[in-house]
Amino acid sequence: MSPSAEIQLVAVVTAAACALPGAFLVLRRVAMLSDAISHAILPGIVVAFFWTRDLSSPWLVLAASATGVLTVALIEALRRTGRVKEDAAVGLVFPALFALGVVLVSRAAGDVHLDVDAVLLGELAFAPFDRVTWGGADLGPTALWTMGGILLAELALLAAFYKELQASTFDPALAAALGLAPAALHYGLMGVVSVAAVGAFDAVGSILVVALMVAPPATAWLLTDRLPRMLALSVAVGAASALAGYAFARWLDTTLAGAMAVAAGLAFALAWAFAPERGLAAVARRRAGQRRTFAATLLAVHLLQHEGHADADRECRASHLTEHVGWEAAFARRAVEAAVGAGWVRADGDRLYLTDAGRATAAAAVVA
Repeated sequence: MSPSAEIQLVAVVTAAACALPGAFLVLRRVAMLSDAISHAILPGIVVAFFWTRDLSSPWLVLAASATGVLTVALIEALRRTGRVKEDAAVGLVFPALFALGVVLVSRAAGDVHLDVDAVLLGELAFAPFDRVTWGGADLGPTALWTMGGILLAELALLAAFYKELQASTFDPALAAALGLAPAALHYGLMGVVSVAAVGAFDAVGSILVVALMVAPPATAWLLTDRLPRMLALSVAVGAASALAGYAFARWLDTTLAGAMAVAAGLAFALAWAFAPERGLAAVARRRAGQRRTFAATLLAVHLLQHEGHADADRECRASHLTEHVGWEAAFARRAVEAAVGAGWVRADGDRLYLTDAGRATAAAAVVA
């Protein structure tokens, strides 16, 4: 396999491993915990490295995961005091822990290979150089094995605790009543987020970790209301963003992580604008339709009020609506078209007549 293909494969697997837990973060409305955890685990990594002096040691993953859970616990402790809200608690805890990690790196690890820029930005282009060998056989990039193992573990945990996660995500009170321990599930999910974050740390850096945990699930949420479909779409959008970002980076000769983050952001922007139900265009069409329906109903009520009166011949004319109702000519024309299209009004030249359906609609609107 060529280095280019290996880089793209690592990026796709990493995107999938970040998107799965990220979907639950988005649904629980704690998406920025991914940012907090991805930064706050730095001191755990540094302390474990000082102890082991081995960047490939599993103790780094364990220490980082523990730091991530500690971050969530501290945020929850601050929130429960009632003195600060959750967003403020996040803003207080993770900068403090991240700054501690930066201080430890800059002051005590100046002569070792643990660089702040690499932590923040990562460099996927270097992934093919760190490889796993077994019995003299080259088994591929270490990052691929690491993130592949994390992805498989996430899938296994998702299969084992799917119903519990679903219940605690959408209705924590019901989950507690059923004895599902939503607090334990929450901290377990944060542990998975921490493991995914530290696993992706070396290859892609914390910035891309946050982008891949938040943007693809947020994009999927705009496209569907079903959890299984949202999980699948999160993975698909993350993988597509990784591949598109790689192509952008090659084309623009720029950083891979930055290009992939931009691609994920563009995917969200497209969904935000054009999603079938929640996109800006769909919302604008729906509101325009509601305005037309309301105007057509108001027109039917207006015609009902004057129907059979002496002034009906004057008041029930399309040209009179601008004067009596106060509509602009273009809006009055659209209201008449909507009412005629709904079968509520019949037009005979400029004269408007209510149909039986329009009379019933207007009567119901007046009663309501």
